[in-house]
Amino acid sequence: MAKRGEKLYYSITEVSEIAGLKAHILRYWESEFPILHPKKNRAGNRIYREKDIDAVLLIKNLLYEEGYTIEGAKKKIKDAKREGKTVKKVSKKNIYLNTLKEIQKGLKEILEILNG
Repeated sequence: MAKRGEKLYYSITEVSEIAGLKAHILRYWESEFPILHPKKNRAGNRIYREKDIDAVLLIKNLLYEEGYTIEGAKKKIKDAKREGKTVKKVSKKNIYLNTLKEIQKGLKEILEILNG
């Protein structure tokens, strides 16, 4: 499988592997989130671009990491668009924040062990 950034277009199988999601979830999200709309090739297969992958990762983060409902995630994305933020910026910001939270949690655990 090609790594992200090596190709212009990715199949639904490749995006599933990149995002760690099943293909049927991606197809369902297409019907729920207007920002996710991969094109189809002549054969009718979905072809995802980088911006589509960014949208998938943003939606995944909002739903699975931040605990939003589908409606809440839609609102969050809509509000970000209204503020002029791109999907890529919002996605990266959320991923960075979650990484920092994980680091903070790990440091607290280490501190507890040292104090304990």
